[in-house]
Amino acid sequence: MQRRHFLRNSALTTAAAVSPLPLIGAANEDPETLVKSLYDSLTEAQKSPLTFAFDDPLRTKISNNWHITDQRIGKFLNADQNAMVREIFKKAHSEEYADIVVKQVEHDSGKKGFGDSSIAIFGEPGTGDFEFVLTGRHTTRRIDGDSVKGKAFGGPIFYGHAADGFNEGPDHKGNAYWYQAQSANKVYAMLDGKQREAALLEKEPADNATTIQLKRQAGDLPGLRFGDMTADQQGGVKKVLDDLLLPFREVDRKESMALIEKANIDDLHLSFYEEGDIGEDGVWDNWRIEGPHMVWYFRGAPHVHTWAHISDPDTPRAPRA
Repeated sequence: MQRRHFLRNSALTTAAAVSPLPLIGAANEDPETLVKSLYDSLTEAQKSPLTFAFDDPLRTKISNNWHITDQRIGKFLNADQNAMVREIFKKAHSEEYADIVVKQVEHDSGKKGFGDSSIAIFGEPGTGDFEFVLTGRHTTRRIDGDSVKGKAFGGPIFYGHAADGFNEGPDHKGNAYWYQAQSANKVYAMLDGKQREAALLEKEPADNATTIQLKRQAGDLPGLRFGDMTADQQGGVKKVLDDLLLPFREVDRKESMALIEKANIDDLHLSFYEEGDIGEDGVWDNWRIEGPHMVWYFRGAPHVHTWAHISDPDTPRAPRA
């Protein structure tokens, strides 16, 4: 703990040396406050391509590898602004995982590293509804200050990692998120024969934004229902949910669990997919937890792609474009 504290403080000191003004007090500021500081620092030339009306349809877009604007922050923003973006992203995650997640983004972005990310700001922070979105390869993250009603994380998010090449091995060496699949497979090992028949499906879902469309009706869901599990199996699923939320900041973890439980946790369904079983070892690389108002799809083959969407059951379905 002393070493971690020293490294964290050293990193902040180094960042402050590069960017003294924007990062003053940054260690104690929430990411929403930093988004406002970033917005206020933008020149008119920067605001034109990076800022949009809050209701712009671009705000709700999501993909596994995309840039929400054409500008890459490493070249388009100055050093101070880049330091702020990096700090905003880190503060969207838990202290335990912030550095791990930053390293994942740097690795998957190639030689350009974190600077290959793109950002957009919808609405004006500090004056009403707003949302900050950061995107890149294996990254869609949002900071909204609860402006987006009834949505955990401010809307659907995406995370992934290709740690050991595009086609990872069965052990997913070095993958930042493989521990989540290991947690889910522990639950599968607890199931009896009939439960496995219900939980194990043949074909994996689509690896695109359609996979996070909410069903809204529990009867439409495949897989093994949480309410039909034993108490110890249910405890295992709750541990999986904790592990899924572990990389994110506490406020988002709490909101996510509150929405999941509000929608009736008994209606969650757990599914595993035979398709994409790397090494054909029966350790399922692709799996999913889904309820009428949430989807968390972990696709581990050929490398990790993860789609997440959690909604308030009392929030009406938005009309489709």
